[in-house]
Amino acid sequence: MKKGFLIFLFLLGVLNLSAQKKPAEKAKNVKIDTVKTEVVEVETKYNPEIADASKIKKNPVLKLSDKSKKKKLAYTIFSAPVASTFIPKTGVVKGIDVGVKERLYNNYIAAGFGNYTSPYFEAYINSSTRFESEFGLYTKYTASFDNVENTLLDSNFSNFLATVFYKKEERYFDWKVSLNSERNQYNWYGLPNNSFTQNTINLIDEKQTFNYFNVLGEINFLDAYLDKSSLSISYFSDAFNSSEVLLNFDTQLDLPLNIIYNQLDNLTIKTGLELLKGKFENNYATRDALKYSIFTAKINPEYKAAFSGFSVKLGAKIFGSFDTENSVNNFLIYPDVHIQKPIIEEFLTVYGGVTGDLKTNTYKQFSEENPYIAPTLFMTQTSEKYKAFLGLNGNLNNDISFNISTSIKEEQDKALFLRNNSKSDGTNTTLNGNTLKGYEYGNSFNVVYDDVKTTSIFAELEYDYTKEITFASTMQFDNFSMTNQAKAWNLPTFQTSFITKYKTHNWYATSNIFYVNERNDLLYSSTFPSSTNGLQTLSSFVDVNLNGGYHFNDKFSAFLKLNNVLNQNYQRFANFDVQGFQALAGITYKFDY
Repeated sequence: MKKGFLIFLFLLGVLNLSAQKKPAEKAKNVKIDTVKTEVVEVETKYNPEIADASKIKKNPVLKLSDKSKKKKLAYTIFSAPVASTFIPKTGVVKGIDVGVKERLYNNYIAAGFGNYTSPYFEAYINSSTRFESEFGLYTKYTASFDNVENTLLDSNFSNFLATVFYKKEERYFDWKVSLNSERNQYNWYGLPNNSFTQNTINLIDEKQTFNYFNVLGEINFLDAYLDKSSLSISYFSDAFNSSEVLLNFDTQLDLPLNIIYNQLDNLTIKTGLELLKGKFENNYATRDALKYSIFTAKINPEYKAAFSGFSVKLGAKIFGSFDTENSVNNFLIYPDVHIQKPIIEEFLTVYGGVTGDLKTNTYKQFSEENPYIAPTLFMTQTSEKYKAFLGLNGNLNNDISFNISTSIKEEQDKALFLRNNSKSDGTNTTLNGNTLKGYEYGNSFNVVYDDVKTTSIFAELEYDYTKEITFASTMQFDNFSMTNQAKAWNLPTFQTSFITKYKTHNWYATSNIFYVNERNDLLYSSTFPSSTNGLQTLSSFVDVNLNGGYHFNDKFSAFLKLNNVLNQNYQRFANFDVQGFQALAGITYKFDY
């Protein structure tokens, strides 16, 4: 605007000068202008825009040195004839052998029969609905009604178990209820070398029956701090009025720590309450009853993390134990630390740690480990003060995997099975006016406790020879250091096994060969009560077991089980010989509703 106004003033001045140059005579006829000339300044705001600017355009030119210039590559091929009989073969597309797809069924029934008059039956029935609920039934029965060779008493047995469950999946959790039952019958047939008269043998009632009932409820939460919880109530009894009740309530919590620091993982806390209560009608020395009642509370926090190639679990096990019958209370803390790190990725890993635990011994547990125990046991807990271990595992190649470890642990009140002394000299069936029971003829076992330090070496190797054949082997060596007992009664110091598995679409077979070295038990100088008279050594043994079968189709198959193929007459426990060669054959039928 200012620029235009100045141009206007310039033109006005030029016109004024031109008018003054006209002839005077003409000027005389023009009237004099009385309007004065004034300068008017007009000011206004100026807002520059990007469009008013002029862009500077430059095209840079890069000058490369001679060293940076691309050089031309000149080459020639030197072709020389080579004597060869090789004829290239036309390539073909290789496929992956995934085998024949096996159809899976939800239900099956298996039945068989073997020598020693041994029936066998097993079944699993499962049903699920579209409402995400599931019902199942499992049952198994095995028995042998013929006696072991050269036994004076009945040596048959039978085992029955049944499980019924119902499972339901809800929106935020799923729950399951199970009912479990077992009934097992055995005989105390392992008489010592005393000379028993036929009349005494006829009066011995050697049968024992164990009954077990359990109710189990489980609940698993989805995406919650309370991960899972379970409640178990068990009742165990026998034919001699012994009874045991075990109640367990366990809970697992997953607490997020990223609210403290976003790099932290969850903290897992396992808690548990346990009540064990039971009684025996009498102990072995007298007719006085034995009672036990132990309440245990535990908490096990653990934190898992991974850093710098290490996988670490840091935790502790804290127990409060209250033995009300013996007025013994304990507060115990054990480490729970595991560390592992790959040395050669996917081939070699080293691991180690220190842990401990408080184990509650139960009558049912002892009866499963040794069915020939007497119902006259003193019950207490076993404290594993510590267990330190170090090992290596990995793969030698794609087919061979291994695991080697060594450990040392110290246990307080470790349970050991020791044969009871006989109250009969072979002719009497009463003592102090009381009729002897079926387990008081030196043919049953007691449980003794000792503080034991154990050093172990364990190794296992697995070899996938082909897709159909797999080999596996394990070995364990134990060295026991006793405190009060002379030996680690009925425990081997060396045992090993060798397993071979073979499977095709129609055939399958498994062989299991295991070796157990010598074990020790006590000898007594006379009838109960008496002093000991040296050690009884149980010979080492090798046992070979084979089982296999043939699938006629997806539903029907036949199986054959061969046990103690070498017909070894060995003793698993002192004076208890095992059955010789055993064969059992049967069929299996799989189906869906």
